[in-house]
Amino acid sequence: MADADMTASDKSLRQPVQPHAKGTDWWAEAKGVLWLVLAVLAFHSFLAKPFYIPSESMMPTLLKGDRLVVTKYPYGWSWVSPSFHVLPFMNGRLFGRMPTRGDIVIVTPPGEKSDYIKRVIGLPGDRIAVRGGAVWLNGRALRREKRADALIPIDANVPCTGDKVFSRRVMGPGGKPVCALPVFHEWLPDGRNYDTIDLGYFPISDEYDEITVPAGHVFLMGDNRDDSADSRFPVNNGGLGGPVPWENLGGRAEFITFSLDGTSQLLNPLSWFTAMRGGRAGTSLHPATKQ
Repeated sequence: MADADMTASDKSLRQPVQPHAKGTDWWAEAKGVLWLVLAVLAFHSFLAKPFYIPSESMMPTLLKGDRLVVTKYPYGWSWVSPSFHVLPFMNGRLFGRMPTRGDIVIVTPPGEKSDYIKRVIGLPGDRIAVRGGAVWLNGRALRREKRADALIPIDANVPCTGDKVFSRRVMGPGGKPVCALPVFHEWLPDGRNYDTIDLGYFPISDEYDEITVPAGHVFLMGDNRDDSADSRFPVNNGGLGGPVPWENLGGRAEFITFSLDGTSQLLNPLSWFTAMRGGRAGTSLHPATKQ
């Protein structure tokens, strides 16, 4: 047979060539991870990023534990746009434009690195005052209308235990405890409108002498009017210290992605689902426009 006549060297030529084993190219792997990290940071800095609500200052619109999307481009970009606030303060914005009254924005307080979330009430040149809990804009009180109480389920993130709200713990539908908070609907001059919470008369939050918002600044307030550190309060009291430079605006809140009640545990994946609040995902954070 032909194979029998082949020499040993001929047979060796027909054997499959075994590829040489190669080690992991760690430099290529590191570059891939680096590019991924840079892409995520660029997306967060220039387009949109997730945001976590850490307090009750924007109730009833936002609850502590809500997760939402904040877009970075509506007002242009400034020194606070990068995901990590590592840049020093710089005047101006790239492709900048002022927000609209009623927008919900994230803001970095002067001299701070953390972000707050508040609603835009006053723009440059506006005269702003608070009298008896009512906001006055350019010499006129904003229209307010009493609505039915907001029945907010009590949970680990909304315990309803503060001095101002503990007495408002009641049994809600289905026999579940809720925090019944008084709601006043508020209208801006252009017709944009939203709910606010007014817990009663507290001089520290319900009286604010009239000021004129300086050029390049905005006046911000929380929807939970008696429990919000905003433009009405000095920086040393945790507030924003009056109108803030528009350079300090980091973006506009768009919609809620999901919400957690505060019972999730990192090492218990099942709790990630049981802690979900129903009915909040997809909620738009743009003010209503109908009268």
